[in-house]
Amino acid sequence: MRDFAVRLATTLSILEKIATEFSPAVFASSLAAEDMVLTDLILRHKLNIDIFSLETGRLHKETLSMLDRIKETYEYEVTLYKPETEAVDNYVKQHGLNAFYDSVEMRKECCRIRKVEPLNRALSGKKAWITGQRRAQSATRNELAVQEDDVAHAMQKFNPLTDWSEEDVWHYIRSNNVPYNPLHDKGYPSIGCEPCTRAIQPGEDVRAGRWWWENPESKECGLHVVDGKLVRIKSI
Repeated sequence: MRDFAVRLATTLSILEKIATEFSPAVFASSLAAEDMVLTDLILRHKLNIDIFSLETGRLHKETLSMLDRIKETYEYEVTLYKPETEAVDNYVKQHGLNAFYDSVEMRKECCRIRKVEPLNRALSGKKAWITGQRRAQSATRNELAVQEDDVAHAMQKFNPLTDWSEEDVWHYIRSNNVPYNPLHDKGYPSIGCEPCTRAIQPGEDVRAGRWWWENPESKECGLHVVDGKLVRIKSI
């Protein structure tokens, strides 16, 4: 496991650099496995990085339960950002509760209301933000860099687990007794909102269960997109 030890040390070094050189910095956690690795590293090493999550109003109960598990394990309360009630109500009134199944445009509008707009509020006034994205997760992320110039938010964006494999993630979780979402044990390697996520079959891409009714090329919610395109600019 020498290669893993090197990746782990590199990831911790990146997080330490963010905490010291890019304060105030925040970590956007989806409460899934990768993000629990980063949560553990940040809180275990007492790094000056705040953690927040987007509570979309459509999350699985198992995902929401992770908030309590983090509080119990680390004595830390994750900050929640929720969508604007009026925007959600208007979307549902005009298009229907589950209009995101009707078209990519309707799905992206739902994601914009429930995720992108709250993210913008969460990042306001920050110098950098961190994600748990990995290159191996999907075709849309195969050029993912460790550090990106986030033009849309006028800050730096870091993906410290860029080179980690699925095996790396679970080796860390099991070796350090890190709490994780129980849906991972039920065939959900990637977890989003409940109506937009399903379990996958053996051999499928890890993000095949996200927006499964769409083509793989469109499977991003907008959190990592600028003007409709994924932006990958520079690495450390």
